Order: sequence, then C-alpha cells, then structure tokens
Amino acid sequence: MSRRLRRALLILLVMMGGAAGMVALGWYAYWGPGPLNEEKTALIARGAHVTDMAEILSNEGIVYNRWLFLIATVASGQQQVLKAGEYRFAPGASLHDVILRMARGEVVVHKFTVPEGLNVREIIALMKNEPGLSGEAPADIAEGTLLPQTYYFIYGDDRAQLLARMQKAMQETLRTLWEGREQSLPFATPEQAVVLASIVEKETGVPQERPRVAAVFINRLRLGMKLQADPTVRYGAELQGPLGHALTTTELQTPTPYNTYVIEGLPSAPIANPGVASLQAVLRPAATDELYFVATGKGGHHFARTLEEHNANVRLYRANEH
Repeated sequence: MSRRLRRALLILLVMMGGAAGMVALGWYAYWGPGPLNEEKTALIARGAHVTDMAEILSNEGIVYNRWLFLIATVASGQQQVLKAGEYRFAPGASLHDVILRMARGEVVVHKFTVPEGLNVREIIALMKNEPGLSGEAPADIAEGTLLPQTYYFIYGDDRAQLLARMQKAMQETLRTLWEGREQSLPFATPEQAVVLASIVEKETGVPQERPRVAAVFINRLRLGMKLQADPTVRYGAELQGPLGHALTTTELQTPTPYNTYVIEGLPSAPIANPGVASLQAVLRPAATDELYFVATGKGGHHFARTLEEHNANVRLYRANEH
C-alpha cells in the first residue's frame, strides 16, 4: 500500500470517527437527561412563536440550550405543532420528552371544587381567587342553577365558560333525578325541587339525615304548615349584607320573599346551590310522619312527630347549651 493511500485511509477514518462522535453527541442531547433537578412548571402564553418557547424553556432551565431546542424541533418536524399552555416537566426530562409533551398538548389540568350549599355570590368569590382562570363572571347567574362538584380546567380557561358548565351539569343531573322521583310529592316542577333541596342542604351537614330532613319539610307542605326554616330567614336578611350574629326574633318575623316563618309553602327561588345528595333526598324522601327537628348541639338533629315531643327536644337542646 502506498504512503498516499495510507494517508487517505487515515483521513477517512478520522472523518468517520468524527461523524460518529457527532451522531452520538446529537443522540445524547436529544434523548439523554435534561438539566432539571426537580419538577418544574412553565407557562407558554397563547400565540407564542417557537423561538419564544425556546427562550422560555432555556431561561427556566428545562432545556440546556435554546438553539438545541430549535434544532431538535425542526429536525423532528414538530416546530409547527407545539402548543401553548401550562406544562409540568419531570426531573431530568429529555429534550425528546419536552418536545413530545408540547406537541401532544399535555398541559397541566387543574381542579376547582364547589362545596355543596354555597350561594352564587360565594361560588363567584371562589372563582375570583383562582388565578388559573381568566375573564369576568357574569352578574346574572340565578341562584340554585350551579351544581356543586369538582370541575377540571386548564390555565387560562374562562370563568364564564366554567359557570356555563356548572349550569349544564345541574340541568342534566336534575333532569335525570326528576325522572326517578316519587310521584306523590307536594310540588310540581324540577325548579321547586331545587328550592326545597337548597333548604335541606343548609339545614344539615349530616349526609344520612338529608332524606329525613327532606321528609319533615315535605310532610309540612302536605299539611299546609309553614316550613319555618331558619336558613331561609338568614338568606333573605343577608341580601342586604352579612348579619354577623344569630337570628333574632325580629328577623324571624320580618317578611322577605324567602322567610318561611312568614310565607306559605316554598320560597320562590333557592337559597343556595344544592348538591346531588340533597336533590335525591327531596325527590326520594324518607318514609316518616315526622314534622319537627331541632339540633342536638353535636352536629345532628332530634326529630319528632308531635309538638309535645319537639318541645321536649328543644328543652334538651337548651340544657346542653349550658
């Protein structure tokens, strides 16, 4: 073999080795562990260009270098499909993992839980304190039209749209439960069921009591007795502002459209947003002829069929207060 040929072969081997090294380096940069030492969340604003994404990911320490990210996205053909949003990246997430997650739009999903028995004002106040939501809540949401449960959303979702989802959930749930109702109930519409369910919701926080509390009110409606539910008095009074004290005799006697110590039958509108269990309770109440209940002072209630029994329970409650 001539000296010239040996030299050419040596140069070729060096070049091949260099190319292999470059391939290995590129493979490691794309598939190897990234710089994150702990989980991290990054927000890519809507309308961001791929160069903006590269800058954010580099500044947040999610990728080693903005240029590596740009080259990798172009080489993988993903530069046109990366989606904006809020992303959570695991420690050591590779460049491949980062690009694939963003191409699939695997954004962070948040939970927003609405407890049973809140009124519309309280629910909207909770929403205002949720930084992941955007936009203003409408001012014309009717009481009792929102279903309390957990809802899922992504960063930037609109408050008005989330409220619309709550309303749709209530409509669908109420339609299903109404179809399976007891047929002899003393009210004629699903809307009236919501009104009564809202009162039951505010009267007891003990789940197993709801059908029994509902039965007491339903028995009273059948007999033409006033419901005499304290939460209805408080709701009507608090439309003028928070009370900040226990109900007084004057407030119990002050007429409002909600005061069931004064009005006959049901109020014209709900006093809260009842949950599924309270709706079920008024549509399938317990089988009982009880007409009264009073708090035990320990979280539940004493129930009674007669006024005499009820008065005895009231005396017991007052004795336990001291």
